[in-house]
This record gives sequence, C-alpha cells and structure tokens, in this order.
Amino acid sequence: MSTISAKTVMQLREKTGAGIMDCKEALTECNGDMDSAVDFLRKKGLATAAKRAGRAMTEGVIQSYIHMDGKLGVLVEVNCETDFVAKNDDFNAFAKNLAMHIAAMNPVAIRPEEVSEEIVSKEKEIYRAQVLEMGKPEKIADKIVDGKIQKYFKENCLMNQAYVRNPDMTIEDLLNEMIAKIGENISIKRFARFRIGE
Repeated sequence: MSTISAKTVMQLREKTGAGIMDCKEALTECNGDMDSAVDFLRKKGLATAAKRAGRAMTEGVIQSYIHMDGKLGVLVEVNCETDFVAKNDDFNAFAKNLAMHIAAMNPVAIRPEEVSEEIVSKEKEIYRAQVLEMGKPEKIADKIVDGKIQKYFKENCLMNQAYVRNPDMTIEDLLNEMIAKIGENISIKRFARFRIGE
C-alpha cells in the first residue's frame, strides 16, 4: 500500500471531524478505503465513549432552537465535564443541532427506559388489537407486538432516532462521535419542546 496522501486525510477529516492523526491511522488500517475508514473511526468513538462513561459531568449548556414562525421552540440541556468544553464551539454547535433535531423529530423521551409505562402499555394495546385484527394467532401476536414496540422506540426515543441532518447515523452515533472528538464525557440530560396550541 502506498502512503496515504494528505488530501485523502483532509477529506476524511472534513467528513468525520476526527483529528488528523486519527484520520491517518484509520486510512492506514483500512488501506486507504474511505468508507471503511469512516466505520473504523465510528467504532473508535464508541470505545472512547465507553471508557469515559463513568466520569462526572457538572458543566454544560442549555441550548435553544426557535422555528422561524416562532410557533415551535426547543430547549435542550447537554452536560460535559469541564467549563472549557462547555464554551467550545463544536460542543455548542452539537447542542444547537440537537435542539433543531428535537424540533423536527418530536421524540417522547431520551432513551427507551424513560418512556412512561402508561405510553408503552397503550402502544402495546393498540398493536395487539391490530395484530389480532389481522387474524394472527395469539402465540405469535406477542412477538409481533414486541417488534412493533422496538420500532416505536427507534422512531420516538431521541438516542435511537436517525439524525435529521444525516439519516445514516443515530443521535447516539452523533453523541459518541462528539465524545471522541472532544475527549470528555458528554450526556444529553433533558429537553422540552413547546408548540403553540399543544
């Protein structure tokens, strides 16, 4: 394999936001294949996020997004470990993009375990009625309902949702990339979405 060109390294950096040395390492490991290098960096981001998961987060920002007509607004709290990161432009842009995503995708919770039991029970009831209406036997109805609930979580829980600006990634992928890039633990603490008339 010939040496990786600086131009290729910069293309990968623009695509992923990862550091130059990380991009060079990824391209070297993947024999210059751009798509494989992106996957390599994504996996490395997951590993970094896992390592940092237990660290305390006492800093952060509350970011807002107001839709142009002024009838829809979002507040989101994103936490980090240090004041230095809380003032970082990339960190603030991440929080702003999150607020915009929440405005567009209207999640019901951050993670599946945070969806209220009342909502889950109601959804299960609706899905079960639909499945039985289709004439499916009781035995397989539960499996179908479980599958539909998993799909509900994927579409309605923030961490599981496809990122509105890049549907190839979930919000969890985006968060892990930011953790790898910033080098600190980051967490999405809470959000509120307001719409006139709701």
